[in-house]
Amino acid sequence: MNPLANISVQFVKGVGPARAKLFSNLGIENIEDLLYFFPRRYEDRRNITPIKQLKLGEWQTVTGKILNFDARRSWFTKKHVTEIFIDDGTGRIACVWFNQPYLNRYFKPDKKIVCYGKLDLYKNRLQMVSPEYEVIESEEDDSLSLNRIVPLYPLTRGMTHRFLRKVVRACLDKFKNQISDELPVSLRNKLRLPNIKRCIEEIHYPPDDKAQEESMRRISFEEFYFFQVAIMLRRQSITQKKGVSHKIGDISILNFINGFPFTLTQAQKKVIREIREDMQKETPMLRLLQGDVGCGKTLVALFGCLAAFENGCQSALMAPTEILARQHYDNIVNLIENGPLKGMRAALLISGLKKKDKDELYQKIAGGDIDLVIGTHALLSESVVFKNLSYVVIDEQHKFGVRQRALLTEKGKNPDVLIMTATPIPRTLCITLYGDLDISIIDEIPPGRGKIETRLFDDEKSSEVYDLVKSKLKEGRQAYIVYPIIEESEQTDLKAAEQMYKKFKKDEFKDYCVGLIHGRLKEEETESLMQRFKNKEIDVLVSTTVLEVGVDVPNATVMVIEHAERFGLSQLHQLRGRIGRGEYASECLLIADVATPEAQHRLKAILSTTDGFEIAKQDLLLRGPGHYFGRHQHGLNELKVANPATQLDILELARNEALELMREDAKLEKEEHRMIRQIVQRRYPTYLAMAKAG
Repeated sequence: MNPLANISVQFVKGVGPARAKLFSNLGIENIEDLLYFFPRRYEDRRNITPIKQLKLGEWQTVTGKILNFDARRSWFTKKHVTEIFIDDGTGRIACVWFNQPYLNRYFKPDKKIVCYGKLDLYKNRLQMVSPEYEVIESEEDDSLSLNRIVPLYPLTRGMTHRFLRKVVRACLDKFKNQISDELPVSLRNKLRLPNIKRCIEEIHYPPDDKAQEESMRRISFEEFYFFQVAIMLRRQSITQKKGVSHKIGDISILNFINGFPFTLTQAQKKVIREIREDMQKETPMLRLLQGDVGCGKTLVALFGCLAAFENGCQSALMAPTEILARQHYDNIVNLIENGPLKGMRAALLISGLKKKDKDELYQKIAGGDIDLVIGTHALLSESVVFKNLSYVVIDEQHKFGVRQRALLTEKGKNPDVLIMTATPIPRTLCITLYGDLDISIIDEIPPGRGKIETRLFDDEKSSEVYDLVKSKLKEGRQAYIVYPIIEESEQTDLKAAEQMYKKFKKDEFKDYCVGLIHGRLKEEETESLMQRFKNKEIDVLVSTTVLEVGVDVPNATVMVIEHAERFGLSQLHQLRGRIGRGEYASECLLIADVATPEAQHRLKAILSTTDGFEIAKQDLLLRGPGHYFGRHQHGLNELKVANPATQLDILELARNEALELMREDAKLEKEEHRMIRQIVQRRYPTYLAMAKAG
C-alpha cells in the first residue's frame, strides 16, 4: 500500500474534517487521491489579451475589475439575467449569464475577475455570454491564478477553482517528497523517463507547455503499463479454466438463422459463427459484443441461449432496468412461440415480483425447470441458484460494476459469457483495452429502418419545436420529451419534467394524452406507463433519462431533448436511439443553451453523425476514459491522465513493454517482478478478483 493512501485529505492545510466531505464527492479520500486528481484543462494566463485587442468570434481570457453589477428578469424571454462590466484599463467588456441567480453572491464592484469565453458584438457592445469565471480574492490567489499556466479541475458544489488550487499547492509542498516511483528502475532507465515527483508537480503547475506534455506522457505510460499487465494476468487466469464444451451442429445454427421472419445481416451471421466457435471450446467464452443502438445484438445473443438449451443447460440474461428486462422477456416469449427458440422455458425475474411468485421461481430455476432466466440485479440474489448455468449474457455492460458481473457468472461453473454494449469504441482501441476479451462487432443496421434527422434549436424557439411535435402526432406518430431533472430547484431555472408535464397537459398538448415517467416511480407504475405508450394509449411521454436504455416503440418517431447541453455525448446518442426503430423517418430535436466550448463540441458531434462508433470516438476525446467507460468499469478509472483515444502511441509502447515482461515471467514470480504484481493487485483488486472467482 502506498503510504500516502493512508493519510486522510483532511490533514492538508485548508481542508479539515468538514471540507473533507466535499473532497469525498470528487472521489478524493486521501493524499494519494489528491495528488493524482489532475486538471481537466489549462488556461494560459501568462499573457492575457488586453480588452482592446480581443478578437470577435474567438474564445479568449480577460481579466480586470468589476465596474458594476446587475441582476434582473428579461422582459422578453423571462429569463434571469446576471450582467457585469469589466475594465482592464484598455477597455470595457460586458459579461452576461442566464438562469444563474446564485451568481449574485459572487460578483461585487472592484473585485478582480478572470473570464474565459467567446467574444460577441451585441447592439454595438462587446460581450461574452456565459463565460467561465473566477473571482480573485487575494495576492495569494494572484500567484496561483494569474501570470502563469493555470490548472482548472473538475469541481463539486461548494468548491471553487481558487480553493482547490490552494489545497493542491499546500499538498504538494508538504507531501511531494514522499511520492514513490512505482515503475521498475530498469524500465525507467531504458525509456529515459523523468522523475515522478517532478512530473506530478508539473501536471498541476506546469512551467511551460513542453514540461506539461512531457509529464503527461510519463504518467500516461505508467498508467497504461500497469493496466496492460493487469489485462494479461486476467486473460491468463481465464484461459487456464475449464468451462462447458457445447455441442452445436450445423443444423442448429441454420435453423436459428432461418427461424426469423426477416433476414439477418451479414454482420449478425458472422457474430453467431464466432459465438458458436467459442461455445464449442472447453475454455469459457468471454466475448464483448459491440454494436450501435438498433443493430440487433440481443437477437444474436439468443443463439447462445439456444446452444445451452440443446446441451441440457441453462442460460441467464441480465439487463440494467426492469423496462429493458421485461422488453427482452416479451420478445423472447414471442420467439419461443413463433420462432427459433421453440421448446424453451423462459422466466422473468425482477424485484417487483411477489414473494410467493419469487420463491416458486427460485425452486424452478434450482430444479432445472427453467431454461432461460431474464432479469435485472435480482438475478444476483443469493436465493437464485441454478442447476447447470452454462451461458450468461450481460446487456448494457457499462451499467454494471465488475463485481456484479462476477456474482452472476459465479452461479455457474465457468459459464460462457457474452457482454453486450451499445457504447462502442474503435476496434484498435478495443483490442488493446479489452485484451482479456474477444471482440465481436455488429456494424450494420437491419434494412427497413427509418432515418433520423437531428436538429438544434435555441430555448426561445421551444414553441416551434412543440409545433413540429404536434405535426407528427397528427400523422398518428408518438413522441418523447426528455429532461435532465425531475423537479425545479431554487438554484436553477431549468425546465423540469414534472412542471412541464403539467404545462403540456394544460397547454401545448391538451388535445393529446400525455404521460410522465421518471426514476422515482414505482416499478409497476413505470411498467404500466410503458405498456400504455407501446399500445398507443399515450401520445407524448415526458421523461427523464430513464429512457436512455432499451425502450423499443417503433411508432415513436420524434424526440425532444430539453437542455441538451446538460447531457453527455453518449447519453444523447443513446436517447436518440429510442426513435428510428421502425420504418418511419424520425426527428431528434435538441433545445439547448450552448454556453461552453465543451457543450459546443458535444452538440456539434451529435448533429454531424448517427454513427455510434464515430460518436464514441468523439466522446472518448472529449471526456477521457475514466468518465467514458464509467468509474467502476474494467479498472479504467485508474487512467486519470492517460487517454487511449489521443495517446495510442504511448498505449502501444506500454503494451509492448508489458508483453516483454510477461514473456520473461508470465506469473511475475521472480523476485524483481513481485513488486509489479503487488502494484497491479493494489490498483485493480476487484478486476483481478473477478478473474480468480469467475
